[in-house]
Amino acid sequence: MSTDLDGILYPSIEPYETGMLIAGEGNRLYWEQSGNPDGKPVVFLHGGPGAGTSPWQRRFFDPERYRIILFDQRGCGLSTPHASEPAADLRHNTTWHLVADIELLRRNLGIDRWQVFGGSWGSALALAYAESHPDAVTEIVLRGVFTLRRHELEWFYEGGASSIFPDLWEDFIAPIPLLERSHLIEAYHRRLSDPDPAVHVPAGVAWTTWEAATLTLLPDADLVAGMTEPAAATAFARIENHYFVNRGWFDEGQLIARAPALRGIPGVIVQGRYDVCTPIMTAWDLHRAWPEAELVVVPDAGHSATEPGIARALRAATDHFADAR
Repeated sequence: MSTDLDGILYPSIEPYETGMLIAGEGNRLYWEQSGNPDGKPVVFLHGGPGAGTSPWQRRFFDPERYRIILFDQRGCGLSTPHASEPAADLRHNTTWHLVADIELLRRNLGIDRWQVFGGSWGSALALAYAESHPDAVTEIVLRGVFTLRRHELEWFYEGGASSIFPDLWEDFIAPIPLLERSHLIEAYHRRLSDPDPAVHVPAGVAWTTWEAATLTLLPDADLVAGMTEPAAATAFARIENHYFVNRGWFDEGQLIARAPALRGIPGVIVQGRYDVCTPIMTAWDLHRAWPEAELVVVPDAGHSATEPGIARALRAATDHFADAR
């Protein structure tokens, strides 16, 4: 994956500090810092929810000008307890727990204000955090905007996207009996919540494969293989489905309705024209509610940040903001 980004993003770097944040309810969250300790702080919010961070995600930021903070949200990546465990308890894994975790991390690292960078689910979390703590945010960079409105979830998980990927959709619905297919998110929730690995692991892999296979404009077998390792796929699917069953703990349309709170914050929204996972309608609605943010539509891309046009646009955004304080 990183080889495809050579010449587009910054070279690979290693963290200069790592740690575990004690976040409450028994959660310990992995965090790391890389780049310049005296640089402009930026926090990277990964997608899913439940995807965890990867080393290549440090590369969106100039390591000489940015203090780069990545962390794994509750239940995934290197954070513990991990949602792949049979007895995983997700009651204390909600959007508002994560917003509080971000703010706790900021304070623990002694950061006054920071840039917030998030894609896909990370864009929803970035909006929820920035709308709750606007005084802590210098800029916002978003990619593949997703706000968990009912029609967004129904498009991708209840049949809309099957009109574009009918072959992949057959694999997605295969684990679900015919009589349960009118409410697929709920049907998957029952299986992903089952303590038996013989039930929840295949469901987790099927759920994650559907998403992984539709992320890019053209098929990317390596991306699919990387996302569908059973433990990671189970954690990803369990957490993601848990959030979707609960509609992110948002009122319908909340993130866009509250976008006026962002009016004083500079922003860039990067959106693939042919994004099937989080179609451009949501980025457009957000841009209309937050017109101060620049909307960059990449004409030859889907959803993934690894696609060249999206990666270039995201680097351009962080370069633009790198010297702002």
